[in-house]
Amino acid sequence: MQKDITNKVMIVGTGNVGASIGFSIVSQRTAVNELVLTDINMDDAEGEAMDLNDTLAVGQNYINIHTGTYESDAKDCDIIVITAGIPQAKGGETRMDLLKKNAGIIKSIVEPIMATGFDGIFIVVSNPLDVMTYLVKEYSGLPSERVIGSGTVLDSARLTFQISKRLGVSPKSVNAYQVGEHGDTEFSLWSTATLGGMPLSRIFTPQEQDEIEQYTKKEAYQIIDRKGATYYGIGACVTDIINNILYDEQRIMPASTYDDFTDCYYGFPSVIGRNGLVRRLEITLNEKEEIKLQQSVNAIKAAIGEALSDTESSEN
Repeated sequence: MQKDITNKVMIVGTGNVGASIGFSIVSQRTAVNELVLTDINMDDAEGEAMDLNDTLAVGQNYINIHTGTYESDAKDCDIIVITAGIPQAKGGETRMDLLKKNAGIIKSIVEPIMATGFDGIFIVVSNPLDVMTYLVKEYSGLPSERVIGSGTVLDSARLTFQISKRLGVSPKSVNAYQVGEHGDTEFSLWSTATLGGMPLSRIFTPQEQDEIEQYTKKEAYQIIDRKGATYYGIGACVTDIINNILYDEQRIMPASTYDDFTDCYYGFPSVIGRNGLVRRLEITLNEKEEIKLQQSVNAIKAAIGEALSDTESSEN
């Protein structure tokens, strides 16, 4: 029997990222008609809900915004967005450094949600992103197509913006993807990148491609060093994923989706729709890209193994 459609979304974690997703949702046309905020600090969640409600009189749509709990609100949600966890700190802390801190937090969130009978879609935003997305699949028992991560959607937005600045065009005219781990082993898929049908590999020299790729990969650290956290970009990108799902647009985006062959989640162009992942695209990579993708997969799988081992040790 098909699940009733509610267009109800819950955001777990109302820190900078969760609040920015909420603000992005209320600031644009969206299919969301009920938004539930929850956090370990419910005063913070209540304050964010009140603040967001103050936008409705002048906003583009009306949304029922309120705080809630897993027990009272999770069961009939279409989408639950997990942003909770310890954020990256200044001073070069990598997303993988957050592994041990956040793996336990993820389990403490997913298990009580599933106990309510939740049967929707998880969107995972917590870092290290691809590892946490895999853990949500494991802890929830949901089909892999209904557990997706924000992946390299934000990284690809950064990539297209950097390309557009160099070429003097709108980033919306650039078709390029950052793929692999949402982290230090991600890379630009130059072999398929185009501008108006023109291959970007013919426009940029190999040195220029490397400069753009390295800047894209490291931009998050630069933002964190300057202001302490990144949140506006990911807020807009997660809202885009939510709208893609609820409107069943079946647009292609490099979300973190499950690859059966590698038993791993990583960012790769995928068709996303009302039921989550529709399919991953079968893109032929060149030899250099194949090597980079394998390095990325190896890094993610090693971290998954570490996370699962730590979880089992803590339970014994």
